[in-house]
Amino acid sequence: MLRVALVTGSNRGIGLEMVRQLLQRGLDVLLTSRDLRAGKEAAHELSRGGLVPRVEELDVSSDSSVRDCASRLERAGVIIDVLVNNAGVYPGGDLLADSPDGLAEAMNVNFFGAVRAARAWMPGMLRRGYGRIVNLSSGYGSFGEGLGGPPAYAVSKAALNALTVRLARAATRDVKVNAACPGWVRTRMGGEAAPRSVRRGAEGVVWLATLDADGPNGGFFRDHRPVPW
Repeated sequence: MLRVALVTGSNRGIGLEMVRQLLQRGLDVLLTSRDLRAGKEAAHELSRGGLVPRVEELDVSSDSSVRDCASRLERAGVIIDVLVNNAGVYPGGDLLADSPDGLAEAMNVNFFGAVRAARAWMPGMLRRGYGRIVNLSSGYGSFGEGLGGPPAYAVSKAALNALTVRLARAATRDVKVNAACPGWVRTRMGGEAAPRSVRRGAEGVVWLATLDADGPNGGFFRDHRPVPW
């Protein structure tokens, strides 16, 4: 059976690499971007290598955008088997001294964006008895690793980890929900000093997105190994 994957925020960086690797594994993949033109340009680059994703406009920070995307796919008969919540922001600032806008943005995209996407596509997975959801988290969201990094980012990723646990508890049959830390990756967000390539960062995420039936559920992983919550 041809599985269909949707990757949020996937017109560049690690998200685009996830689309590439999932296509190479034989999945039908939806490359999504809040900027449709940017999504089409990214898809065009992939097509030069013989990989052809679908392209959808999707802004996970917007209730209406998520609803509209889900409605378009439903009308087209597209069933989402794999959801990768990759879209994210990385605001800096001091948690107490600066404007709360950074925290609000981080929560709206990094946390509520995943909530919106899960509400749109996880119920269908539960009805059909198959699904894989991967939430892109970070070691900065881990209490066990000290909640480092910019405060708003750390808080939003810790909340995403909590969401992962609760969604995994709601999973039934062959539906699995896990969180992934890709590590410090050389992207526009990670910067040129990051030690990891996008290829390496994406590999662990793709592993979770394509788990066999006996794979884990409700875990947090980096490089296929558990990360403390």
